[in-house]
Amino acid sequence: MALPIANAALAYAKALSSVAQGAAPGAGPGAAGGSSFADLLSDAAKQTMSATKASENASFKALGKSPELTDIVAAVNNAEITLDTVVAVRDRVIGAYQDIIKMPI
Repeated sequence: MALPIANAALAYAKALSSVAQGAAPGAGPGAAGGSSFADLLSDAAKQTMSATKASENASFKALGKSPELTDIVAAVNNAEITLDTVVAVRDRVIGAYQDIIKMPI
């Protein structure tokens, strides 16, 4: 499983390369081969759900005959890091929205 931090770094590098190629930020999926912000969020949500499901599957396997403790701990830790990342991004988005609302017209 890939770490969410590595995924975030890859997404940042991908966005930076699309901007460096002359695509406007948020220009859409057709601009310089990049993807839209909505696609980026969709992919992040899918990765979050897959990490959560992997953690649940590891926990269910622990109830079985031969649990691998290291696999369970790694899966649960990955899900926890993913959730913390999602909460941090959500808090930043809400903060940015509140800053925009406070701007004078």
